Amino acid sequence: MTGWAGRTATEIAAAVREKRVTPREVVAEHLAVIAERDPGVGAFRVVRAAAALAEAEETGSRADLDRLPLAGVPVAVKDNLPVRGETNRVGSAATPAAAPAAEDHPTVARLRAAGAVVVGLTTVPELCVFGTGDSVHGTARNPWDPARTAGGSSSGSAAAVAAGMVPLALGNDGMGSLRIPAANCGLIGLKPGPDTVPAGIGNGDWFGMSENGPLATTVADARLMFRVLAATVPAPRAGDAEPGGAAAGTPRIAVSVRSPLPGVAVARPFADGAREAGELLAAAGYTVRSAEPPYPLSLGALALAHWTAGTARDAEGLDPALLAARTRRHAAAGRVLARTPLLAGESRERLRERLAVFFASHDVLLTPALARRGPAAASWHERGWLRNLVVNTAYSPLTPPWNLTGWPALALPFGSLPGGAPRAVQLVALPGGEELLLDVAQRLEELRPWRRTAPPSLMPLSAPHSP
Repeated sequence: MTGWAGRTATEIAAAVREKRVTPREVVAEHLAVIAERDPGVGAFRVVRAAAALAEAEETGSRADLDRLPLAGVPVAVKDNLPVRGETNRVGSAATPAAAPAAEDHPTVARLRAAGAVVVGLTTVPELCVFGTGDSVHGTARNPWDPARTAGGSSSGSAAAVAAGMVPLALGNDGMGSLRIPAANCGLIGLKPGPDTVPAGIGNGDWFGMSENGPLATTVADARLMFRVLAATVPAPRAGDAEPGGAAAGTPRIAVSVRSPLPGVAVARPFADGAREAGELLAAAGYTVRSAEPPYPLSLGALALAHWTAGTARDAEGLDPALLAARTRRHAAAGRVLARTPLLAGESRERLRERLAVFFASHDVLLTPALARRGPAAASWHERGWLRNLVVNTAYSPLTPPWNLTGWPALALPFGSLPGGAPRAVQLVALPGGEELLLDVAQRLEELRPWRRTAPPSLMPLSAPHSP
C-alpha cells in the first residue's frame, strides 16, 4: 500500500487533483482496509467494491478533475439514503430486499458531483430509531472499544471513519444520530440547521427535525464536506489543500454541564471535559462563562412525543410482524402521543422562543456531548422497549433539544476517558451558525489535538461475542 488510507479527505483530494495518485488507486487501497478491518467492526451493510472501482475510473477521466473539491475521496453513506442501484434496508427485515434506488439522494449526488466515490452503505439500527448500532443486519462497534456500540443511528458511518476505512461518511441526525456516534468514536459530527443541506429523510424528516451532515476526523474535512453538501464550497485552486474558515474572533461561549432532563445525571468525566474545554477557550481569549439554558420541564415529554411519532410515520406501510418488538412499541407509543398537543407546532416554537433569550447573551453553547459511555455492543434490538428507552435516555440526554429547536449543533473530540476511549463536547449556535461552530471547533482542535482514528490493534479480526 502507498499510504493513502488514513489520510485526510483534503490531502487525498489535493493529491488526486495534482495527479500524484489516481482515484482508482485511492479507492482500491481503502477497499483493502475495509476488507481487513470491517469483519471486527461491522461498519458496512454492503460494500460496493466493483461499482466503486468502476466509478473511481470514471472520476479519474473527468475533464474537471483538477477542480473537484472531493476528487477521488472514498465516502460511506448511511443506509437510509438512496444510492443509485442499491437498496436501502434501514436496519430492518421489513424493508424491501430488492428495490434498488433509481436515483441518488441529493446529498449523495452532490458528493459524487464533487468527485467523491461511494464505497458502501453503512449499518444502522432499525428505522434509525435508537442510539445503539445493531439490527438484524449486523452490529456496528466502536473501533476504540469494540465491546461497546458505535452509537446511533449513524452507527456504521461513524465506525467506518473512526476505523480509518474512509476519511468521510454521510449520516443524519434526528435526535442526535450524528453527534452521538461521533462522540463515541472520536469524530466531528455536524448537524446543520434547516434548509442548509437537503433533507428528505424517511417519511417527513421526523417532523423536520432530521438533517443530513458530515462525519470526519478533522475540522477541515468536516468543513469541506459540509460546504459540498450545502453547495457553498468554492472551486479549488492550484495548491489548495485545506478549506479555510473565517477567523473565529472572540464569540461569547456559555458552558453548561447540566442535563436538560431532570433525573438524568451527567457523569463527572463528561462534565469535566466541557469545563476543561471552556477553560482552554478562555485562556485563548474567548469570552467564557458558566450559564444554564432555561430548559423547560416539559422537554422530556416533547422529545419523546416527536421521537416516537416520527418512528410511527416511518413504520407506515411496513409489515409490523417483521419489525423488532422495540420498534413496534416505539411506533405504537408515537401513534398515541401524536394525538396530544405535544405534536402541535406551537410547542416547539415556544421552546425556540424560550431558548433564544439565552442565546441573546451567548453566541455558542458548550456542553458535554454525552452523559456517560455508550452501552455494550449487544443485540439491543432483541431487548424490551422500556429497557432500550432508559439506556438511550441515560447516555444521551444532551442532543435532542437542538433537533427540537432545529438549531445547528456539533460534536467534537476533547480528551480521553479512563481507558483511552475518546471523550467529546457539543457546540450549539443559532440558525446560520454552522461556520461559527466549525471555527470554534477548529480552535479547540488546534489547542487540544486528537488522534484521528483508532489504532488497528484495537480492532478484532472478526466480530467479538456480543454480551
